[in-house]
Amino acid sequence: MAVESANVMAQIREKSGSKQSVKYRKQGLIPAVVYGHKQEPMSIALNVKEFSAGLTHGSRLFDVKINGKTEKLLLKDVQYDHLGLDILHADFMRVDLSERVQVEVAIEVKGTAKGQAEGGIVDQHMSSVEVECLVTAIPDAIVLNIKELGVGASIHAKDIALPAGVTLISDPEALVLSCHVLVEKEEVAAEEAPTGPEVIGRKEKEGEEGEAAEA
Repeated sequence: MAVESANVMAQIREKSGSKQSVKYRKQGLIPAVVYGHKQEPMSIALNVKEFSAGLTHGSRLFDVKINGKTEKLLLKDVQYDHLGLDILHADFMRVDLSERVQVEVAIEVKGTAKGQAEGGIVDQHMSSVEVECLVTAIPDAIVLNIKELGVGASIHAKDIALPAGVTLISDPEALVLSCHVLVEKEEVAAEEAPTGPEVIGRKEKEGEEGEAAEA
């Protein structure tokens, strides 16, 4: 299911720089940049509460009102602080509702793999895939049911069922999920430990050489 647009108020940023960005954040605003459609990049400051609410609901499209004019923008990137809590910056791209765009969509795993009942464990190698679709049809997530995944089986990007009108851009052969039996470290060490050829008669030979020396 595609996510609806979120409404956010914003203002033009007249000044830039780290010190100015700190001042905006103290005012409850998030520094951001808008680009695309052969127009000059524009620096703006977003209302942090409205923007955060849109993110919480999984919005990728935002109706951003800047100086009385509303623009349809696609969220391309969000930067957080080192703790992953506070939003520091956001990047938006101007879009037209009739155009197709390439976006990263999260993979949502559902079900329990039958291989787990057979003693296997499931490894997820990719958390998202890149797809192309209409701006108005961006999925909030790609659901992947793994209940038929057995031991020794795997799922590649090309195996994922995508919604109508959504095309895969990621490498089709990219490994998404796999189910395998956990091998104990002790077993691996025992199998990989080098074993040299047994030398027969070495001690006897050394003893003979010692006796010869004494004689």
